[in-house]
Formats: sequence, C-alpha cells, structure tokens
Amino acid sequence: MNFRPLAFFACIFVFPLLSSAQVKETSAWGAWFNSTRISKKVGVHFDGQVRSSNDVESVKNVLIRPGVTWFIDDSKNVTAGYALVKTFNRADGAASNNLTEHRIWEQFIYAHKISPLNLTHRLRLEQRFIEQASQDVFSQRLRYFVRALVPLRKPDDVPFSKGAFFALQNEVFLNIQNKDELNGSLVDQNRAYAAVGYRFSPAVDLEAGYLNQAIKGSGRNVLNNVIQLAVYTRF
Repeated sequence: MNFRPLAFFACIFVFPLLSSAQVKETSAWGAWFNSTRISKKVGVHFDGQVRSSNDVESVKNVLIRPGVTWFIDDSKNVTAGYALVKTFNRADGAASNNLTEHRIWEQFIYAHKISPLNLTHRLRLEQRFIEQASQDVFSQRLRYFVRALVPLRKPDDVPFSKGAFFALQNEVFLNIQNKDELNGSLVDQNRAYAAVGYRFSPAVDLEAGYLNQAIKGSGRNVLNNVIQLAVYTRF
C-alpha cells in the first residue's frame, strides 16, 4: 500500500482541528447529491442540503443547487449552475432575520485512482449575491476540494461498484473579490471531513461522518463540529 496519499489526507484533516477559534458550535447537516447523465456528453447536477443551527435547535440553512454538466471524458467534466441559499436566524428575544443568497457557479472535476484511493478533485468558482442585514454584497469565491474514497475490502470489480468504504476529504474556500465587505481575509473557511459509507450499487451511496468547519469571521472565528448524513445518486 502506498501510504504517502494517506499521510497527505491525514495532514489536511488534522490541520483545521489545530486552528484556534473564538466560538465552538455543534450542528447537523443532511445532504443529497445527484448526477444524471442524459447523453454521452451532457448531464444535469442537483444537490439539496439542510443544515441546523447550533445545538441542532432549528433549521439554519437550506441550499438548493442545480447545474448542467458537460463531460469532457470519463474522468473530467465541467458544470455551470445556480444556487439558492436561505439562512434563518432565530436569536432569542430578537426578531427573525431571514437572509437570501443567490449564486452563479462554475466548476471543473477531475477523478483518478492511486491505489487504493479513488480521488476526486474539484475547483469551483462562485459569484455570490449576498443579502446582509446592513447592505447587500457581491463577491466571488474560489473553492478547492479533494476527496479520497477507499473501499474497506478489495473490490471484486473495477471500478468499485458495491460495498463499504471510508471517505476523507478537505475543501478550502478563498475570497477573491470584495473580501473587505465580508471578513477582510482571503481565507473564508475550511471544511475537513471523514466518513464511512456503503455503496449499494454503482448508482447509490449512503454515508455518515464528521465535518470540521473552521470559519474566518469578520468579528469572530467559528469552529463548527458537524455530523453529516449524505446520499449520493448517479443515474
């Protein structure tokens, strides 16, 4: 077994855990990620997510993100789409402050294998139209995501189509336009994630894991400990 990729992913997972934060939170996220291939070259993407507030007291965020995909080949594709993000702020003793963010987004995905890892790299650019309590803000954000999926036993088939697996991933978010209107920093946040899951067929995965979300805020930093349940479908 080649341990160098595993060591790399271990490092990027541990690093956010060592970062300091002024506020610690605990939440739960549920997500559905779907990719449907309409033809050899064209497909559609959809993901929907529900995220709780601190201590899982209420729903804080709802995200709906459709897109259209162009398959360059079996290992590379590009997608462009729209995202709607609703935020429900419910502070004790204060009026509700519900905010909406609209996004246009473009991404490139490259998938390959370094035994025993199935690796996915994703580079995503977002144009964000952010509603804030004081004033609305336009910003652009760049995100880089790398994910490794490791079957827990050597699969009988290639590619891996059924069985239990372990997943490890990290994503860094960078403010590349109008950062002073947000948190004043190039770094927006980092998400490190580890999960176990089961692939029921080439079309369906179910996984549960822990996500460490380190957020650089304008007035305070937040370390959010997230339990996530996710379904992945491919048709």
